[in-house]
Amino acid sequence: MKITLAQFLALAATANCAAINLETRATPLDVKLTSLGNSKVKAEITNNGDASYNLFYKGTFLDTEAPVDKFHVSTAESKAPFTGILQRLAYTQLSEDVFKPIMAGQTIEVEVELAELYQLSSSGKYDVLAAGAIPYAELNSTALTGSALAFTSNTLSVDVDAAEAAKVESAVSKLSKRTTIQSDCTGTRLTAVRSALSNCQKLATAAATAATSGSASKFQEYFKTTSSSVRSTVAARLRAVASDCGSTTGGKTRTYCTDIYGGCSSGVLAYTLPSNNYIAYCPLFFSDLPGLTGQCHAQDQATTALHEETHAPGVYSPGTEDNGYGYSAATRLSSSAAVLNADSYALYANAIYSGC
Repeated sequence: MKITLAQFLALAATANCAAINLETRATPLDVKLTSLGNSKVKAEITNNGDASYNLFYKGTFLDTEAPVDKFHVSTAESKAPFTGILQRLAYTQLSEDVFKPIMAGQTIEVEVELAELYQLSSSGKYDVLAAGAIPYAELNSTALTGSALAFTSNTLSVDVDAAEAAKVESAVSKLSKRTTIQSDCTGTRLTAVRSALSNCQKLATAAATAATSGSASKFQEYFKTTSSSVRSTVAARLRAVASDCGSTTGGKTRTYCTDIYGGCSSGVLAYTLPSNNYIAYCPLFFSDLPGLTGQCHAQDQATTALHEETHAPGVYSPGTEDNGYGYSAATRLSSSAAVLNADSYALYANAIYSGC
């Protein structure tokens, strides 16, 4: 259990800046990005289909409440470091406030200040892209259908003045002013997190072995390739996760059982602050999740810990993103996106353990 002070680790900006593509399938969602001046962007999402949907918008660019990773932001040389939080969301017993309805023909607009979420330390051109897949429920329902709607926006080029961007307060700083940083994993919460980390170690170790020498078709299902180099990368990340989950004192991450940055909103199980390698477990993690499940594609405390561990660049760099939540969205991603998708690792580890 890693609750002692650890040295702050800067988020590595070594990920390549290629567009995160989805498997080619028809989608009714059209996303358009436009610049609103310096580092502010407007995103418009239009439903061009005949059906209406209840979008599970949490963790996407439509989420205006939480400082989550909304876009892929990069210069010609490197990816802009993300300074916000990455969440794991519950998929069941969801409340109405985690959905945003979009009617057939409707357009929804949001504005995002990039400087609140990304480190724009150099002046010049930045490319901004929105890409991923959004799970959804039927209109007027809060039960996910098991399907997801893919989206890929235009690539927007914005000319950023770094000095002006530096004047913008980070979104995490705004949140931290409303909370007191604590590390009070005690009692039943301490027991639950210790068990989750122990199970995370076992699941990640088994999944790393499977990635290296297990079923090629099973690996293909979650990572969309059987390339030996991709299998090696996935296995290496899982081994690093197993190592960190198995460390009871040193470790690369710092674990909290309280909401240190105000990220535990409705439906959030846990979140990671990659820039500091902090992992916080929310009340829902302790109240709603079993310790370990044998049900295919179901959530538990063990795979939630594994999901969050993959986000931390101190564990394995670059840390993962949230390109697709849940089995349907995650398995619609391209191989390049799946390898950087936290839930792909959690789902794969669950599948190996459960024999899916």
